[in-house]
Amino acid sequence: MTNPNEPSSENKKDPRLTTIDAETGETVSEPGIVKPETDITEAQIVDAEIMGADADDDSDIGDFDPSMLDPNMFAGVQEMMDKLQKADELERENNDLKGRLARLAADFVSFRRRTASDAADAQAKGTADAAEALMPVYDDVSRALEMGSADPTKLIPGMQNVVSKVLSVFEKLGLQATGKEGEVFDPQWHEALQVVPGEQDDTVVQVFQTGFRMGERLVRPARVVVSKKG
Repeated sequence: MTNPNEPSSENKKDPRLTTIDAETGETVSEPGIVKPETDITEAQIVDAEIMGADADDDSDIGDFDPSMLDPNMFAGVQEMMDKLQKADELERENNDLKGRLARLAADFVSFRRRTASDAADAQAKGTADAAEALMPVYDDVSRALEMGSADPTKLIPGMQNVVSKVLSVFEKLGLQATGKEGEVFDPQWHEALQVVPGEQDDTVVQVFQTGFRMGERLVRPARVVVSKKG
């Protein structure tokens, strides 16, 4: 037996039925209907949509096939990266070479200054040494002239002494006399001013001017007369 105060099954509202406001998007219950405890909020709907989109993206990434890339494009990118790396290496080498060149240039300037200074000092010292070595010769010439003015017969021995001392000074300086009578004519050290008939070929028979050499370097050639057989 039913309770007359209890609504009939036709008039009884289902508490699970709800409606969504078209303007606000909020879920509302109809009058007289109990709102269920498991309502789905708008934020939950948005989160579900985002998760679905992420799942689609993950699916696209999982389906990616590297073989689908253009080999030419990949090779071009690789070549460009190699060129960039090589350009960096060349730039570092260039900067290093510039630094070394600058240091070498500075060292060369310092070396040139030192060399010029050393050469000037050596030349001055050589001149002073030569002048000092010739001073005794000057003294002998002065004495020979004083003696010759008083007695001319003493002039010749005095001058011979001067010549001997000059040759001694030259030897100390590294000079050797060339061009003596009886030597074999050598165009490296002798200069033939005249050729005359003689008993032997290419023999120095007269010396007009003594020559000098320093080792294998000719300072002044000897000017001589050379004999030639008939």
